[in-house]
Amino acid sequence: MKRLLTVGLAGLLMTCYHPKAQTIQSRDKWMEYLEDLSEDLEDEDRIETLHADLSALTEHPLDLNTTDAETFKQLPFLSDTQIEAILAYRKRYGAMATVYELKNIEALDWPTIELLLPFVYAGEVDTRRPLTFRNLLKYGSNELVIRYDPALQEKQGYRSQPDSILQQYPNRVYLGEPFYHSIRYSCTFDERLQAGLVAEKDAGEPFGKRIHRGYDYYSAHVLLRNMGWLKTLAVGDYKVSFGQGLVISHDFMPGRNAFLTQAERRTNGFRRHYSTNETDFFRGAASTVQWKDFNLSLFYSYRRLDATVDGTHITSFKTDGLHRVVSDREKMRTAGMQTCGGNLRYATPQVVIGLTALTYTCGNLSIEPEPAPYNRFYFRGTQNANASVDYLFKNRQLKLFGETAVSKNGAWATLNALQWTPASYVSGLILYRSYARDYQAFYGYAFAQNSAVQNEQGVYLGMQLTPAADWKLSGYADFFRFPWLKYNVDAPSSGVEYMAQADYAKGNRWSTYLRYRYRQKELNHTFEERSETQVLPYGQHRIRWQMTSAPAAELLLHTAADASFYLAGGRKSRGWMVSRRAGWKPARIPLQADLYLAYFHTDDYYSRLSSYEKKLLYVYNTPFLYGKGMRMSTVCRYFLMKKLSVLTKVDWTHYFEGESIGSGLETVEGRNRIEASLMVQWKF
Repeated sequence: MKRLLTVGLAGLLMTCYHPKAQTIQSRDKWMEYLEDLSEDLEDEDRIETLHADLSALTEHPLDLNTTDAETFKQLPFLSDTQIEAILAYRKRYGAMATVYELKNIEALDWPTIELLLPFVYAGEVDTRRPLTFRNLLKYGSNELVIRYDPALQEKQGYRSQPDSILQQYPNRVYLGEPFYHSIRYSCTFDERLQAGLVAEKDAGEPFGKRIHRGYDYYSAHVLLRNMGWLKTLAVGDYKVSFGQGLVISHDFMPGRNAFLTQAERRTNGFRRHYSTNETDFFRGAASTVQWKDFNLSLFYSYRRLDATVDGTHITSFKTDGLHRVVSDREKMRTAGMQTCGGNLRYATPQVVIGLTALTYTCGNLSIEPEPAPYNRFYFRGTQNANASVDYLFKNRQLKLFGETAVSKNGAWATLNALQWTPASYVSGLILYRSYARDYQAFYGYAFAQNSAVQNEQGVYLGMQLTPAADWKLSGYADFFRFPWLKYNVDAPSSGVEYMAQADYAKGNRWSTYLRYRYRQKELNHTFEERSETQVLPYGQHRIRWQMTSAPAAELLLHTAADASFYLAGGRKSRGWMVSRRAGWKPARIPLQADLYLAYFHTDDYYSRLSSYEKKLLYVYNTPFLYGKGMRMSTVCRYFLMKKLSVLTKVDWTHYFEGESIGSGLETVEGRNRIEASLMVQWKF
């Protein structure tokens, strides 16, 4: 009887929640979530990788009735409590008949369900077929995505220069054609097989010229999962993450935002690399074998990295993946990095203990950064090693997790956190980290204010509260200090960061939130009237209000207002922006369209702002807007057939002042910048 009531209630929810409007809104919510994660962060490559992973999951969603806890952890917005609640509901009531049964799970509020819906479906039970070549051809899922970005305006780097100038300044022109092009192909067979190929050429990189023919970047992978005792086997390009990232992580850094789950790394092991990020991955082979509650993982990688090499010394690594001018190509794949390591993990639902170790070397090349006071404790040498112990202990209310690591020179780094969840509607977190100034981990990427796991101490306090069904309150405070110098900070320094956010959602038809964020750090400040530099604090205030509404089943509207205030050494910079976005998905036309319009007014770059606008599949970029102007973008997706679609995106930015846009070789004359993208997706 209870089962019938559950399914009946789910059917009623489907009627009340207008699935068409919900579909548009849900597909956008996770992209807005990524936008919030990336605010004020410079590591766009890692966000692009996470965006690519989640984009792939929207195209190949998870089955609510068969997916295990480890796979659900790929979704960073789901907490352990929520994942356990989904599995407990499935165990108690059996297979879900519809995704809207998620509404019956007390631990899931509606905003979280909206984030989850694009990534899941309710499939039939016991449909697992043997992984054979015949079944792969018959039941495998294939996808081909081709992207082309033409140049609609001439940039400085594509203008011809006299030979006499180029002989003296060879880096004044791009060597390649003025268009971007990429191809992605993937083949999947439920969760057990993933294979794919990525090829990419950035705008300005040579494609059909004598200097280079073909794509600039190639990536291929095959990943097998859950094959009995063989838990994972990766061949080709893959990503690695163990512990809390003090030793190694290719994932996006846990952020400080309205989701407490983001402070903890929960994905451990190997995953495929299906991204155009040319830096954060391994190339080789990796495997995990399972015996009862123990997992043993081993991996090996050899990659050619972009670097500045002077004789036998590597003075710096180049990580942007661009090879457009002569100096770029001189650094192209000049250093070979060999890495090997492993992890031994004991894991039960309540206890996890892991041991990680790895070593890496550049062969006969020695890493020797140019000497400077701030980089005195950077790694120097030909070979380094790291080892760590990570742990997790939890019960229904408490979760204690962390990692402690050591590098070859004997320096330590540690991260420890306690999360308290006395009820599904309230949760708190305290996280302490201490990274020695001389701790050296080339692949380390953990919770921090710095980009490196080094020279930082801090305490983070987070809170999330759902006082009523329609409300959610969240906030955090992060107190940190840097015991040694940093780049452009010529003394030990400290800082604080605060955030408070209130969300209100009335079903899926109307929602709004208000967020305030304040950050204070210290930076070198030079006084014009006297030739001296002082380390002084600077403060940055940011406020965002956003409202989302669905006035009709086919229409979704977003309205947002942003404000920024920057103060440093007596210098003030202010900015504000208002934006509007409309998403339209008619029921009888195989079309989906989004229009974005924003007006911005800032004093300078320090008060820059950004807001969410729709993007193409697997494409992530965050345009920061500053100065005075307006921006408009439109994205259209038209389904030529059920599994064949064409996507287009056109961006137009107009500035009210100035004679050019951009800098260096990216300069465009005039006050208008126009960009376009064309993408074709075929599923077969």
